[in-house]
Amino acid sequence: MHIIHELIGVPKISQKDLDKNVSTFEISPLPRWYGITLWNSLRRVLLSTIPGTRVTWIKVKWVSHEYSSLPGIKDSILDIMLNLKDLNITKKDTWIEWLKLQKNKAGVVTAWDIQTPAGVEILNKDLYITEIDKDGLELDIEIRVEKGVGYKSIEDLKEEEDDVNVLLIDANFSPVLNVKYDIEKTRHWDITNLESLKIEISTNGAITPVDALKFSGDMLVSYFSLFNEEGLQVEGQFISDVKDLLNKEKEEIKEELEKETYTPIEIIGLSPRTLNALINWWILSVEQLTKCTETKLSSIKWFGKKAMTEIRQALNERGLKLLWDD
Repeated sequence: MHIIHELIGVPKISQKDLDKNVSTFEISPLPRWYGITLWNSLRRVLLSTIPGTRVTWIKVKWVSHEYSSLPGIKDSILDIMLNLKDLNITKKDTWIEWLKLQKNKAGVVTAWDIQTPAGVEILNKDLYITEIDKDGLELDIEIRVEKGVGYKSIEDLKEEEDDVNVLLIDANFSPVLNVKYDIEKTRHWDITNLESLKIEISTNGAITPVDALKFSGDMLVSYFSLFNEEGLQVEGQFISDVKDLLNKEKEEIKEELEKETYTPIEIIGLSPRTLNALINWWILSVEQLTKCTETKLSSIKWFGKKAMTEIRQALNERGLKLLWDD
């Protein structure tokens, strides 16, 4: 870690959930240019290397190629394949699984009609597949799903399958739908040339945004460690050890608590969620809280605008305020 963290402390990561499968993560403070450095690496892993599960081929009873159609079935086989391609599936194991879609009653066919084995779950069960015109007309489809990474083309699948009745479907396995970023200038006391990196991750629900970010970080660590397998430290005086910095911060907090007047943070009547967030970051007294800036509190995990407003109101009732507040 950059030597400047000896002065500005360890970067804090805060998470904000925008939707069920959309979250933003902010890491701050960072040395200049480190925002784009981290972003470029994380983005590539997030978009190309997160494992996911997709349909890779189907077999339809009485059908030998994708340009066919079935009597009484509203959509063509090609359209049905495209609809099945949109299935969002989760499975823990890496081996191939087969799903069954069998229906002979009139009405709309959705992913609810697909039979799944244990360990396989369809997330978007309302997905439209096709429609059957009248009772007695049978739709019988065998669906193969597999877990992988990256993209598998039709050409790749042809090398793995020689059954002429199989209809191949190319697959983009990544469960990450989109990744956005923003880099802003920030400061720490009188050090003004620092950065804050914000990453927004959207997934299809097969993996949470936070797990996708953790996977990406672990993947990059596994590669970067190859450059120093011996674990030797080069020019160690210019590299900060994150564990040492965290221990140092805890010791400083402990010393402050021993020196100053100590008013437990619980006394100002914060909600359990806000109180736990402060305690988890070793902000244990009212005196410590008044020495925090809005930027510092915003870097705390699970800490949003509602918590900030709650804290300001609680301090204001006691004639107190956050550092740098007007």
